[in-house]
Amino acid sequence: MGGLKEKYVKEAVPRLKEAYGYANVMEIPRLTKVVLNVGVGKEASSNPKAVETAQADLATIAGQHPVVTRSKHSIANFKLRAGMPVGLKVTLRGQRMYNFLDKLISVVLPRLRDFQGVPADAFDGRGSYALGLKEQTVFPEIDFSKVDKMRGLEICIVTSAKTDAESRTLLEGIGMPFAKE
Repeated sequence: MGGLKEKYVKEAVPRLKEAYGYANVMEIPRLTKVVLNVGVGKEASSNPKAVETAQADLATIAGQHPVVTRSKHSIANFKLRAGMPVGLKVTLRGQRMYNFLDKLISVVLPRLRDFQGVPADAFDGRGSYALGLKEQTVFPEIDFSKVDKMRGLEICIVTSAKTDAESRTLLEGIGMPFAKE
């Protein structure tokens, strides 16, 4: 068992049991998946290489091949047609998810400039947590000299928790550094 999964079992589970008094082990919230999104947007229509470079960066960060997301509708004002690539996404589950979250919490977040903790109000009401990064260069695998353009990255952590409070307790238990209010 790896570092973050072990931390979940040894620290987060007892904390959740104590706080919410679960009768059954299967009631205890757990991490379900982590979804990474990168928007390429209008740049993809004018520069076909943009999707390829963003795809390579996301594959390097996640350790898994990303899927190209395409537009569903045509929007004339944005010069966008249905079916054009607008972004990339990767869904991580199992050990890859734990490895990514471990890297995010212990390496990436502390490297952010003026980092005071992640926002505590980014829960969706159903136990999922969303986090956005302004640039992909904070990940240690990305070679800064090969980056053509700074792209944002959205990270959505999905848990089996039913409420935001349970989800926050779970994420605090695995070491997510929330900002002090």
